[in-house]
Amino acid sequence: MNDEAKVKYIIQLKMKNYSNSTLKSYGYCFDLFLEHFKNTDINNLTKEDITNFLYQEIQNGLSYGYQNQIINAIKFYYEKVLGRKRELYDIPRAKRPIKLPTVFSEEEIIELIGNITNLKHKSILYLIYSAGLRISESVNMKIADIDSKRNVIVVRGGKGKKDRTTLLSQKLLVMLREYYVQYRPKEYLFEGQSGGKYSIKSIQKTFNKALERSGIRKKATVHSLRHSFATHLLEHGTDLRYIQELLGHNSSKTTEIYTHITKKGIDKIKSPLDNLEVQEKKTTYGALPF
Repeated sequence: MNDEAKVKYIIQLKMKNYSNSTLKSYGYCFDLFLEHFKNTDINNLTKEDITNFLYQEIQNGLSYGYQNQIINAIKFYYEKVLGRKRELYDIPRAKRPIKLPTVFSEEEIIELIGNITNLKHKSILYLIYSAGLRISESVNMKIADIDSKRNVIVVRGGKGKKDRTTLLSQKLLVMLREYYVQYRPKEYLFEGQSGGKYSIKSIQKTFNKALERSGIRKKATVHSLRHSFATHLLEHGTDLRYIQELLGHNSSKTTEIYTHITKKGIDKIKSPLDNLEVQEKKTTYGALPF
């Protein structure tokens, strides 16, 4: 009954030039909606019908991201596909949890990446950290995107399909030239053994091995290198507006999260406990995790 609605939905998403990840996530949410109303023409649903469905889904304890995604996916159909007026649904939306990203210290970056012996693996992680890239941006990077004359890296088709430029580290440039001589990639900066883009899973595997060998006990991912890039720039005095541009953030509010994790300023503040003359018994410890 609603097969035609699904076809129109996907066509409109593609016409709006939405990313593949949005196509997948919106499509999944819309499929749940269609399944719930499989015996009803969704074009005839009332606002109350849709609100009851959304409320039922939200009561299932869904995450913030999924709650808002399913609401937006449904709104897309009625407002963008059918062209109806914008509708607000009176339901208790979840608040976005404030979670601070994992960030490495500069010393940890040296420990993490410095001991990697494979030149390709080291070059990839150095690139991501030094330029603040997303992992998808690193695998999509082409040889022509390294602009040594202008000392910039061109990031094409980043999140939101936006192009931007970011920093080209001179230390990275030296490493990339050595890498190029050894590996001779043809189109993409990093390619698999059979050519084409290097795999994201391979980068994640390389990072996880490096993290394990380093002994760093932080719950981190490859994306933590991007967070570290932004935090270290902020700690060295770079204006937040420039960091926003380098990261490709639409809103300054997204970039402001790094002001909550930078040690800039906080290292000049002493805990009140350190001002107290407390006599503690001296103890010798073995190996400690901190």
